[in-house]
Amino acid sequence: MRFKLLLAVLVVFAVGLASGGYLFAQSNPRSFLMIGDCQNRCYKPNEIAGLIASAAILRAPFLVPGVVLESDKCLAIRHPRPEARIHYVLFPKHDTQNITTLTPEDAPYVLGCFALARELVTRDNLKTYRLLTNGPGFQYITYLHFHLIAN
Repeated sequence: MRFKLLLAVLVVFAVGLASGGYLFAQSNPRSFLMIGDCQNRCYKPNEIAGLIASAAILRAPFLVPGVVLESDKCLAIRHPRPEARIHYVLFPKHDTQNITTLTPEDAPYVLGCFALARELVTRDNLKTYRLLTNGPGFQYITYLHFHLIAN
């Protein structure tokens, strides 16, 4: 009986490890999770949210709620708590935390979000709008994203 229980635990652990490895393989590393006295090295809630967003956007975009438009480079959703009549959030399909961590590899994905924003502006016939991004300290999710806001 103990052997079966140990075997079941090992199988569940291996499946979890393999699933986590697959889901987070394309995500950029975040700060290391420490137990006890971690000082500045522990995950903050917005970093955990960014890691989860990264896994969902990169590996399972079909699970992301409120998707309004998608390309191979970017995903646009309706903001869950909109600040205006029209409020979309656009996520590049390449993990980066904010504009200071951008690399040349990120360029096609950021440009893809601008192209998707243009498509939303045209589709919704927006005459006045803002497209903005937040930096560290202002991000609820530590994952580069853009807000398209219009009244």
